[in-house]
Amino acid sequence: MSENQSQPLPSTPWSARPYHRKWLLARADELFDFFSGPAINPKGGFYDLSRDGKPLSTDNPARGIHASARMVHCYAIGHLLGRPGSADIVDHGMRYLWDRHRDEKNGGYFWQADNTGPADDSKQGYGHAFVLLAASSAKCAGHPLADAMLADITEVIEQKFWEEEHGAIAEEFSADWQPVPGYRGQNSNMHLTESLMAAYEATGERHYLTKAERIADLIINRRAREEAFRVAEHFDENWVVDRKYYHPNEMFRPAGTTPGHWLEWARLLLQLWVLGGKRQAWMPDAARGLFFQSMALGWDKEKGGFFYTLDWENAPDKRAKLWWPLCEGAAAAHFLSQHQESDFHEESYRKIWNYIANNNLDREFGGWHEELTEDGIPSNILFPGKGDIYHALQACLIPLFPADGSLTKMIAEHPLDV
Repeated sequence: MSENQSQPLPSTPWSARPYHRKWLLARADELFDFFSGPAINPKGGFYDLSRDGKPLSTDNPARGIHASARMVHCYAIGHLLGRPGSADIVDHGMRYLWDRHRDEKNGGYFWQADNTGPADDSKQGYGHAFVLLAASSAKCAGHPLADAMLADITEVIEQKFWEEEHGAIAEEFSADWQPVPGYRGQNSNMHLTESLMAAYEATGERHYLTKAERIADLIINRRAREEAFRVAEHFDENWVVDRKYYHPNEMFRPAGTTPGHWLEWARLLLQLWVLGGKRQAWMPDAARGLFFQSMALGWDKEKGGFFYTLDWENAPDKRAKLWWPLCEGAAAAHFLSQHQESDFHEESYRKIWNYIANNNLDREFGGWHEELTEDGIPSNILFPGKGDIYHALQACLIPLFPADGSLTKMIAEHPLDV
């Protein structure tokens, strides 16, 4: 079926069915339970977890700021839902971000911290994007540090990272703000778009939304459109696509293209379109195009799941099946079904959840398998264990609310109905 076809669905969408909604909420509760105890480092911050839910290291573990910030964001969601104990976890994470990750001398936030201080003192756009998300979500949850952190991270992004001539942020600096030249990345800017929308929703300040719209215009309306709605990951300092870019850490900077990010942008564009008063007419069409391309090129039609990366000839490159593209696909399909109802979007939603249910849920230890081989066998090549609640939790909860904003805003405005 073409993505341009829009027909009445033959039956009630899954996201409107009470059983499916209860099933999603049960999966969210399992994730909250899995991470809420063993992931908490009593000396500050959080542990990465092994497959069986135990800390991978307890001596003096270093953890990226994005992981700590995501825990704050997710348990702020838990607090807004009314989950007991969530507020304490938000507080635990906020104080670690403020006391350990924040650079009191030079400003900004260190990429990694351990029990004693910075373990990697670089200042990275990806990490700062998630600090903005954590501060915004913590503000919605009423945390006392939220306003100070929101003001601080906003100033850092505007004064250090934002490049007005491009309408996007630079990627990386040293601890004393010496630029690391030669690279600009879409991943950090994509997550900043998510965070800017959350900050706008938390504060009502329009400048956040304006920046989000400018990033989306650059990366999707211009660059991705030029690539037939395949999202390029890597650019030079002038935002020219670098097709030959390679970095050994393919967790954050994989070579080629990443269909999971096409899916993530599809949802973010529709959210941005709604928040902006539906003024950006190109956004719904772009969201539909990104989703269609991800299903057409990224989905393994024989074995299911999304290939991690494709080369520039659209052939699978990294053939592993990661959990987060599935999560983003489910959330994007829900947004598209809400705003562009079609059989294709609903069928895709069901296809993605069917694969997750049969392959990614770890029924032995709890949580989700974050990495599978091409054949769906649990693997730990890119990801050492179960280090993140963020993608899976949002995938479970987003379909339970209207597709009109971030989870924090929707939870505040709409009672949960299962």
